[in-house]
Amino acid sequence: MPDSVADMGEFALIDAVTARFPQGRPVLLGPGDDAAVLAVPDGRVVVTTDMLVEGRHFRRDWSGPRDVGRKAAAQNLSDVAAMGARPTAITVSLAAPADLDTGWALEFADGLREECDRVGASVIGGDMVGAEMVVVSVTALGDLEGRQAVLRAGARNGDVVAVCGRLGWAEAGLKVLSRGFRSPRALVEAHRCPDVPYDAGPEAADMGATAMCDVSDGLLADVGHIAERSGVRVDIRLSELGVDEPVREIAGVLGADPVAWVLTGGDDNALVATFPAETALPERWRVIGRVEAGSGVLVDGEPYAGPSGHTHFS
Repeated sequence: MPDSVADMGEFALIDAVTARFPQGRPVLLGPGDDAAVLAVPDGRVVVTTDMLVEGRHFRRDWSGPRDVGRKAAAQNLSDVAAMGARPTAITVSLAAPADLDTGWALEFADGLREECDRVGASVIGGDMVGAEMVVVSVTALGDLEGRQAVLRAGARNGDVVAVCGRLGWAEAGLKVLSRGFRSPRALVEAHRCPDVPYDAGPEAADMGATAMCDVSDGLLADVGHIAERSGVRVDIRLSELGVDEPVREIAGVLGADPVAWVLTGGDDNALVATFPAETALPERWRVIGRVEAGSGVLVDGEPYAGPSGHTHFS
């Protein structure tokens, strides 16, 4: 096997990467031509794209290639789920230094496959280019399967706000790594790759969710998107939100505020949605607040002091 991605060559690497993915039923024509062909039984396609930049979204001394691959896929697949759709396929573009080890690229592909396997999605193509650092761009596609897409713009006065998934774990893991530690392992792994409740997106749509968003920039920031697009105010209740014990425990060790991590930490890719108040929600959906008339986001009836989450150009 060639030592570096430059020795391997662009098309040989893309072929090696995509060959590691069995093609699913929606894929009528996979990699090998100028474009792939997908079946679209619903007649509509959900499309999203996201980017990971080395040094900004991950560090190779903190995250292995499998972690980077899984995270790159997860960030996009979760956006598809947040629309109430089932992810079906992704395309991947990789920018990398010429001397990047071939094994790194192939393990990265394994990570992509592992995350896509969770939802039955396929990798149907991609591109590669030389760069001074590793940059990954993923485009994901999804199938609404007859559902109406759940937008950010549908929340109504009187709805409840509920979350499915973990909050504050990835931020806690980032703080642990930043201090030079590698444990608690569960928190470090949460930073390296989120544990996304993919099936909760279509589930929420089937239960009549009025608005939905994945939590990638921070709960307050992403709930703020729903509030702004819906023309309402959201009040988050700390007594209902809670803090998971691993997050609370390490915050105590580090002398940090765990509530701030839960409210503003990103990269957990939980799903947050609004529902009519009478909706009977499954246990994994935790009601954490209410939708009211007005604008903005409150915490226990008061504006939150401090940044609401991640900002891309800070």
